[in-house]
This record gives sequence, structure tokens and C-alpha cells, in this order.
Amino acid sequence: MDKKLMTIDLNSQILIEKAEKDGVETMYDRKNGFKSQCGFGLQGTCCRICGMGPCRISPKTPRGLCGADEHTIVGRNFARMVAGGTAAHSDHARDIAHTLALSSRDGNYKIRDEKKLIELAIDWGVETECRDIYDIAHEVAEIGLMEFGKPHGVSIFLKNAPKVRQEIWKTIGIEPRAIDREIATVMHSTHIGCSADIDSLINLSLRTSMADGWQGSMIGTRFSDIMFGTPMPTQTEANLGVLEENKVNIILHGHEPTLSEMIVLAADDPELLALAKEMGAEGINLSGMCCTGNEITMRHGVKIAGDFHQQELALVTGAVEAMIVDVQCIFPALAYVADCYHTKFITTSPKAKITGSTYMQFSEENAYKDAKKIVKEAVLNFKNRKPEKVLIPEFKSPATVGYSIDAILSQLDRVVNFNVDKTGTVKPLIDCLKSGVIRGVAAVVGCNNAKSVTNKNHVTIMKELIKNDILVVSTGCGAQAAAKFGLMDKGAKKLCGKGLATVCELVDIPPVLHMGSCVDISRIVDIVSECAKYLDVDMCDIPAVGIAPEWMSEKAVAIGTYVVASGIDTYLGIAPPVTGSKKAVEILTNGLKKEVGAAFTINENPDELAAIIIDDIEKKRDHFEKIITEKINLSQV
Repeated sequence: MDKKLMTIDLNSQILIEKAEKDGVETMYDRKNGFKSQCGFGLQGTCCRICGMGPCRISPKTPRGLCGADEHTIVGRNFARMVAGGTAAHSDHARDIAHTLALSSRDGNYKIRDEKKLIELAIDWGVETECRDIYDIAHEVAEIGLMEFGKPHGVSIFLKNAPKVRQEIWKTIGIEPRAIDREIATVMHSTHIGCSADIDSLINLSLRTSMADGWQGSMIGTRFSDIMFGTPMPTQTEANLGVLEENKVNIILHGHEPTLSEMIVLAADDPELLALAKEMGAEGINLSGMCCTGNEITMRHGVKIAGDFHQQELALVTGAVEAMIVDVQCIFPALAYVADCYHTKFITTSPKAKITGSTYMQFSEENAYKDAKKIVKEAVLNFKNRKPEKVLIPEFKSPATVGYSIDAILSQLDRVVNFNVDKTGTVKPLIDCLKSGVIRGVAAVVGCNNAKSVTNKNHVTIMKELIKNDILVVSTGCGAQAAAKFGLMDKGAKKLCGKGLATVCELVDIPPVLHMGSCVDISRIVDIVSECAKYLDVDMCDIPAVGIAPEWMSEKAVAIGTYVVASGIDTYLGIAPPVTGSKKAVEILTNGLKKEVGAAFTINENPDELAAIIIDDIEKKRDHFEKIITEKINLSQV
């Protein structure tokens, strides 16, 4: 297949061609190299849990050596994917919690949002009166850290959900206990000789995913807001056109803001700026990629270089002095691509050492000092740039980013509260939904996947949704796709239906709202929960859906599962590796509806999937409007 047809991004098409001329292998070459993928792996029917295998299930060999059938093998593989994703998100949160415990007035990490800290402390029963803010922070951090290994009880955040939803979780036994316990339980239960029942395996998957969504991710998001500031709307630009020919270009890639926040500070250090000029550059240009890009753009307006599939292509521009990474979604191939240019590929975490990289360990205890040393390495590399190898594509798009829940509620207040104090409640959003001006809300999230044309699924679905008056919120690489294609620009209201366009005009928002990184999907769950509590209904009663059009990681599997467990129907544009078990497919796409009020829908055609979503939201509206009418009638009796 023509590699340029594998993406709809024009910058990427230009750089794919350049990489070919430069003799540089990229993901797109490797995709063409895989003429076909393993059918057993695609269906989830290959088991390699013990040393007797691998065992591959087929009509001729319907059971593995131990006797496990396709349902057991698919269920175990799915559960382990959920555990892997939960471990990644939650370990991110654990590092953030440890960093909060290090915060101090004269240290590298400070408290930026005291109000949010006090609110969380009160919610967790921490004494706040007449106490130093950092004493409060350290106690909150300790409580957060206990969520990973406490011996008794369930997630401290579950009480924030509607009562009816809490009862569902309790009844079917999916209330998460300690995060590490849930991950260990899945790994034990899927060991050879343990769980061999598909219903039990899916139930275990639900509970473990809940430890991600209603525990780890919530800790990561809240603690990040407390330390680094709660995002508010800010202007930025997106796509590889944000690189600058006359400046030191540094790309931050990965997920954990403890590193990126310090790099942002170091890039403004007068000493390093002077060094950049000494090297012949006009300054330092910082940009972000993947979820680190989302973290720093929504708090500082740092420009977005690109998404998951553009990480190699960024280096192919020949204009990047350093790509600095921490953890998750990092191609090992970056080391080889960097060798073809002058770029320093700098790894910083002992959890993500990569052969061929320049390893410069970053520690929170010496955060700013380490960050300066890393940035200096990039600045000194400017002199090694080869002008004849430089090609920076011109395309970039303006975007408004940084829509935390606080920001969304503040903006939506303008719909019904003109020229009055902002109430900061979900009432304006509820009013828009009740009136039908906004038909529903869709969270379009997730990764890029080489099984689809890069960005096509995201952009196609988002455009169809906003055209049909469905407000879109987005995180992760889905958000970056929206930003690159102008859907986070306020001018995109021209692509909306009349109702949503009116809301965008009145509220001064784009039709696709940037809500952050992949851990910040917990913000989306929170706002659906708050709407349900305001109306005294369950979360599954709200006309809201989750969509992962191009998902690819174990984290995405964990996310989708906890979103469904929260009562929010979830739509996938890529089939997960479960199709080898009819029972697994039936449970995930239908059976869960009876248990948790939501399920998965899978369709790999983005136009068809968009049509299904729009139709399902309208059906949800019928139910939603009926509930609202009944409540109004009861209140009048």
C-alpha cells in the first residue's frame, strides 16, 4: 500500500516521502512489511501463559494442552490487557502522589491550586483548619498512596458516584479495593490452573479497570491539578509546522508531568537561553507529543508537535535537537531514526530505558537541576544540525485547549447566566441537554492505530457528531487529531448543527473540547457522574457516550472497560482481540448492558460507526426525556 495513503495528515505525508528519500525506516514501512498479522493473535485465541504452549485454538485443536477452551483463553488475555493498562495508568498516579509528598514552598514542586487541595482534603476527612497548606498536601498524598496497597476497604472515590451506580457496583462485586491488589488478583487468576470461566474473567476485568478509572487515574488527575494548576482555556497551535527553523527545537514525549513541568521551566532559564544564542539559535522552542503534549499545552499553551504516529516523523524533519521522553507510547525505533539525523533521543526514566538512547535519569528530588542538564544537552546539539537535511512542513492549526471540568462549567454558565456570577454547577449543561439544543455529549478519545488510516476515524466521527449537535470532548491522541484538523478552533462552529453552533457562539467555545491526557478521562467520568447526581438518576441515563476510534494500547482497553462499568456505552473503531470467543463477544457487546447498563459496540467503518452512535444517542434521548418528564410531574404533585 502507498505509505502516504496510510494517513490523512498532510505533514505526515510529506515527511513519509522525505524519510523514504533519506533511507529512513518508519512505522509506515514496517506496516507494509507485515503482509498479514497472526490470526490467532487477532482473535485472542493464542495462549502463552505457561511453558507447555503456545497453544493456538482452532476447530482441529479446540482446547489447549491444559484443556482451556477459546472462551477461557480469550477471557484471560483480555483480563491481562486490562491489568496491564491499569498498571500503567496507576503507576503514573503513584509517581504523582510521591511528588505531592515532596512538595514544599522552597522546593521544585509547589501547590498551585490550594482550593482544589482543600476540597479534596475535606472530602477525605483531613483536618484543614489552621494548618499549613503543605502539611495538608502531605497528608492527602499519604492517603492517596494508601489507595495502592491498603489492606481493607474499597476505592475512596466511589462515594462520589450516584448512589444507584454504587449499588450496582456492590451488587455485582466490582468495587475496586487496593489498586495493586486488583492487578495482582488478575495476574493470579489468569495463571495456569486458575480461573477458567468467561463470566468470572470479565467480572475480574471490570473490577480491575475500575481501579484505573475510579482510583489511579483520579489520583493522577487531581494531584496534577493541585501541583501544576487546574487547566483553563488557552490558545495554542498543533502539528509539526510548529517547529521553528531558527530555534533549538525540543519535543517532550510521554505521559508524566513531573518531568515536563520542569523542562518547561528550564526552557525559560536565562542561562540556557543565552547559551542557545551562543550556539547560533534565536531561542528555545518547546513542543509536546502524545499525552505529555496534552499536559503542557493545557497548562502552559505549549504547542502540540503531533500524535503517536508522528513521533518518528518529527525527527525526520531534521530540525529537532532533542526528543525527551519519560514513559509509555514511546517507539524503540526512535533510537534508530535519531541516528539518521543529529537528534538526541533522551530517555529519563528507569521504567523506560531504550537501547541506543542517551539515558539521563530524572529524579523528582533534583528535578530542576536534572531538567536544566537535559535541556542544556539539547541546546549544545544545535550546532550539529545539518541544514541540508531540514524540512519543516508548513501545516499547523490554531486550537483552544485546557477545558478541565472547572473550565467547562465556568464557560457553560454563560448560556443561562448572562452578566451574573458564575454558578460553577452542571445546571447549564443539563439545561442544554434537556432542551435538546445539544443532543448529547461524546467523549472521543484514545490512540492511533496502524490498522486504520491515521486520524481518519477520529476526524470523520467527530465531524459527523458535531454536525448532528453532539458536543465532543476529547483527550489523548484523539484530542491532538482534533487540534490538528481545526476542530478545536472556535471557527469550527461553522461545521456544527444549528443547536451546537448556537451554544458555541454564546459560550465562546469550540465544538470539540480539549480535556487533557489519557488519565484525564477520569474528568469525563466525573462530569457524567455530576450530571446524574444533579438529576438524581443513574449515569447510564445521561445521553453521553465514549468512543475510541483508533485505540491500540492496553491502557485503552482498561479505559474502555471502566467507562462501560460506569454505565457509559463505548464504541470502538478497532476490534479488540476477543472475536475468537462468541461468549466473550456476547458479554462485552450485550450481556454487560443487563449488568452495568452499558456495553461495547464495534465497527471498523468510521462512517457507519458515526451513524450508529448518533442513532443510539437519539434513543438515549428518548429515555432521558421520559425520565425528566416523570421527575417534573412528580415535583408538581
